Amino acid sequence: MNRHDSRVAAIQGLYSWDMNEDKEAADVTSFNWIENKKDGDDLTFARLMLSGTLENIDKIDSEIKSRLSPSWDFSRINKVTLSILRVSAYSLIFQTDLQSAIIINEAVEIAKSFGIDDQAAFINGILDRISKELRQ
Repeated sequence: MNRHDSRVAAIQGLYSWDMNEDKEAADVTSFNWIENKKDGDDLTFARLMLSGTLENIDKIDSEIKSRLSPSWDFSRINKVTLSILRVSAYSLIFQTDLQSAIIINEAVEIAKSFGIDDQAAFINGILDRISKELRQ
């Protein structure tokens, strides 16, 4: 597992949490669906991103909502896209030691790898606005 895989695992965990009505954070932060997982720095990084996103979900959602165009409703965002946005926004807001360009590029590449190419520009635009407004 590397940092890219850690981000993917955090996004998958968040998606699972969002689709689960019980919404138990402990269940998704165990990453029990990852085969041959080894506890290490990268799994710790995935847990940090996922648990940090869950702990700050209201602030993160507020930051995303405030960057949507007035005609766009938050509830219309595809759940996979929303998971990518939330985890990446968490990184931009709270992991200030990580470079914005890397966070945004990873989000766009993950979107493409999940087959949602049409959402890549949307993701890039929202995250770029968050980065410029909060990190400047």
